[in-house]
Amino acid sequence: MLFFKKMRYKICSLFARYPITFKWTTYWWKKCGYSIGDNTVISPYCLIWATHHLDIGYVTIGNDVHIGPNTILLVRSHPKKDLALYGKLVSQTRGKINIEDGVWIGAGVIILPNVTIGKCSIIGAGSVVTKNVEPFTIVAGVPAKKIGTV
Repeated sequence: MLFFKKMRYKICSLFARYPITFKWTTYWWKKCGYSIGDNTVISPYCLIWATHHLDIGYVTIGNDVHIGPNTILLVRSHPKKDLALYGKLVSQTRGKINIEDGVWIGAGVIILPNVTIGKCSIIGAGSVVTKNVEPFTIVAGVPAKKIGTV
């Protein structure tokens, strides 16, 4: 049973990354098991980097969300304490990504684990979101910082 879940995830995520139609990407990410709301558009070449089929519950995307092309949602990362203790990366941590209703995410955005993006927020293209974003806020930059309100 576990084997079939892994295979389903791998096949669906492969289809999701290489779109044929406009709604193709969103459809296949939903088929992977991710919680994606109504009227949400995930643009071509986006990647939800979960690395494991058990990480599906760690990504929640609300209604009316628009995610630009080449955006990456990272569910897993490495703790920096590994470098200090062992001199190399030896473990992984995972964290939830919660994107609330009405969010616009520009092209090429990277969203790191343990981040919540508040309702009706706008994330500028090329930003790296490392911390929570308040509702009705515009953020941009590396790392993403508040530049205005909606």
